[in-house]
Amino acid sequence: MTDKKFYDDIPGTVVFDSDQATKGYHLNQFCISLRLQANRDAYKADPENYIDQFPMTPEQREAALNQQWNRLLELGGNIYYTSKLGAFHGINFQELAGLMTGMGSTAYREMMISGGRSIEGNRYASEWKDK
Repeated sequence: MTDKKFYDDIPGTVVFDSDQATKGYHLNQFCISLRLQANRDAYKADPENYIDQFPMTPEQREAALNQQWNRLLELGGNIYYTSKLGAFHGINFQELAGLMTGMGSTAYREMMISGGRSIEGNRYASEWKDK
């Protein structure tokens, strides 16, 4: 992984870049595998056995098994892949975003319809902000 990047401290944001993609490769492969019914059936029947097919870190495995949505992103998960795991659990994308922001799906939807989150307080917090 590379050194600190100018976007590492955007409040509340994990930027999915090449380092995150590398870190989360096996986690993302697990999540995207759930797009197929046979794989969903296998995961439902025996989550521990199914997930062991993917050589994830213990932290990734725990986050996936315990539906720790923000942690999955921190550990290299791509939101579009991890949303497949959410869908497996009956959580649609809007509900997932509501869970991840702590707002709930209704408040999240209203915020997005109103133009999204305010830029105030959501810019870089470090010395990188003016570079």
